[in-house]
Amino acid sequence: MTRIDQTFARLKTQGRGGLVTFITAGDPDYETSLAMLKGLPAAGADIIELGMPFSDPMADGPAIQASSLRALQAGQTMKKTLSMVRDFRKEDQVTPIVLMGYYNPIYMYSVDRFTADASEAGVDGLIIVDMPPEEDEELRPAAAANGLNFIRLATPTTDARRLPVVLANTSGFVYYVSIAGITGTAAPDVSSVGAHVERIKAHTDLPIAIGFGVKTPEQVRDMAQLAEGVVVGSALVSAIADTLDEAGKATSETKPRLLGLVEYLSEPLHERAEASAI
Repeated sequence: MTRIDQTFARLKTQGRGGLVTFITAGDPDYETSLAMLKGLPAAGADIIELGMPFSDPMADGPAIQASSLRALQAGQTMKKTLSMVRDFRKEDQVTPIVLMGYYNPIYMYSVDRFTADASEAGVDGLIIVDMPPEEDEELRPAAAANGLNFIRLATPTTDARRLPVVLANTSGFVYYVSIAGITGTAAPDVSSVGAHVERIKAHTDLPIAIGFGVKTPEQVRDMAQLAEGVVVGSALVSAIADTLDEAGKATSETKPRLLGLVEYLSEPLHERAEASAI
């Protein structure tokens, strides 16, 4: 079993959904980003999505776009992103790390080199937003050969005809995009999301993680009743941005604000686990 498989199996025995947290590698700088990454599991993150900075993140809203730009301006590279994962693995061999982003930085790094280096660094999976199933032959086989889960996105517009294509060769979990549009710009509707998740569950045994627009503990609680995982991203990178000084640099509040928010958002999940144990 992969780390992702083991995590979802453990969450099932605990009777709760998992919190999947997203931060952008290198935002607002390498050292601060690494310190936050290392602190996420103790704060309540069950799986970590680590964004690969890119200059044109077209599926992302303003908050994540800004985080990507800050990271690039601070000198973040793919090599540094993989170095962050290596440093994280020196202390944590349990928490899954999924690299999320766009194909261009991987292409520029070289697919074979990237998949081998990512696996060696301790990466567990990939979410490549702009690589549909019809276009994934350049990357997916190499990822699989190096033991990396290839996680795909399903959306409200993924119809019955399209869904089997999306699910084919997907592994680890399915990321359900709860709103139509870019990240962080609208709140998910519970009833609508529930219907779509049930439809996906009828076609796969893989765990499902719901993301896009989740910002509050109440939303985390509601989404966790529908699926095995809940993804929070824009709210976290916005919390980082809110602590930066006028020059966009980290302050003494940056790390504690982020980790405090993760603790706050994870509370409903642990309350559910405690209730299940009674």
